[in-house]
Amino acid sequence: MAINKKAAIEAMLFAAAEPVESEKIAAVLEIETSEVLSLIAALQQEYVERESGLCILKLAESFQLCSRKEYIEQIRALLELRKNTPLSQAALEVLAIVAYNQPVTKAFIEQVRGVDCSGVLRSLTEKVLIEEKGRLDLPGRPLLYGTTDNFLRCFGMESLEDLPELPEKQQPNDGSENQITLNEALAQAQPEV
Repeated sequence: MAINKKAAIEAMLFAAAEPVESEKIAAVLEIETSEVLSLIAALQQEYVERESGLCILKLAESFQLCSRKEYIEQIRALLELRKNTPLSQAALEVLAIVAYNQPVTKAFIEQVRGVDCSGVLRSLTEKVLIEEKGRLDLPGRPLLYGTTDNFLRCFGMESLEDLPELPEKQQPNDGSENQITLNEALAQAQPEV
């Protein structure tokens, strides 16, 4: 009996509950990656046409089955989740530094910000917006940090290439320096974390 490949992909994405690489889906179904991409595109279109509460997000070369953001309040009410608090200014700054310069060490982040960032790094790691990406080959072997797929999902990006361009430093007419921080590029899109 031949399986319905599109339904199989939908079932795999549902069961995984996290991003799944298209190559892995292709290997499981023993089909080409291009066919997987075509079937996922068809599924995405079906969800749009029937105004489904679900969607399939593309995160780099992976896909994840998610609920549509339009229904977040109903989902929170059902699961009795407290409303997520927006990221603090410090968290946005650290997240922006990591996103635009990754992989980075804690020392690099603290040099840019000028203050200790241990608590903010711990908070962003707990929210799965950043993660350890290995160690730097220097004395003490400091940890390297980078963003996660959850970061991309929360900010509605497919890859890091979708990060907004950093604004150029501008000189106001009065001659004083206009300080522009990295987090201004991310501040417009508060994530749902």
